[in-house]
Amino acid sequence: MTDAASPQGLPFMKMHGLGNDFVVIDQRGRENRVSAGLARALGDRHRGVGFDQLAVIEEDDEADIRLTFYNSDGSIAGACGNATRCVSAHVMRETGAERLTLRTERGLLLAEDAGDGLTRVNMGAPQLDWTEVPLARAMDTLELPLPGAPVAVGMGNPHCVFFVEDAEAVNVAAEGKRFEHDPLFPERTNVEFAALVAPDHLRMRVWERGAGITLACGSGTCATAVAAARRGLTGRRVLVDVDGGRLEVDWRDDGVWLTGPTAHVFDGVLTPAFLAGLA
Repeated sequence: MTDAASPQGLPFMKMHGLGNDFVVIDQRGRENRVSAGLARALGDRHRGVGFDQLAVIEEDDEADIRLTFYNSDGSIAGACGNATRCVSAHVMRETGAERLTLRTERGLLLAEDAGDGLTRVNMGAPQLDWTEVPLARAMDTLELPLPGAPVAVGMGNPHCVFFVEDAEAVNVAAEGKRFEHDPLFPERTNVEFAALVAPDHLRMRVWERGAGITLACGSGTCATAVAAARRGLTGRRVLVDVDGGRLEVDWRDDGVWLTGPTAHVFDGVLTPAFLAGLA
């Protein structure tokens, strides 16, 4: 960080989408003070603030805002559906807009106020070819050569989706960590375990790459819905129950839309002493 010893602190927001929690730093009009080191320190739930992902808001020449995501281990997340919804809800409240465009590593995304306290975002078209996920070699992404024959889906980040009889019975910590680092995934992977509980209704639990078990995962929910539709288990519009609540996914011709609630919990300021300790 170029100005870690600055006498000024660094403002942030704490937000969550169904318990999938984020620290949000708005860098618009400010000097860039975010780094992988700050993400790791800030993500420590004992010595920092704690989060599943850090979302950084920046200005963009074409979109309303640009978003960059970090995992708690300091790595770049690539995509984060619930953080995108949370930041979108904040910016729409701030500006009075009902729609806005966001630039992420996926490109330009569209977000909308869905009413009743809900926010939806178009997460873009799913990446279904092995080169896009990406995988280590050519194969059918609908049935990977791994125990349980999971489905691979890219949503701007890689996902490995297992369909199981009972999602509650899965040891997510052990199995998630195991498959996150499987050599089949050169960039590691998010790992989802999903069960069909009713027509067009799934129960899903998730291990996030670089973060571990989280209460919800927006991109993972989208990937799971896409995988279920491709397997013929559901239609293209589904409800998905995660540990933190319920999300809705609608895989349309223009992309995968994710809808759910958001929460702005509190605002804070990182102290100069905390920032100076990162120098």
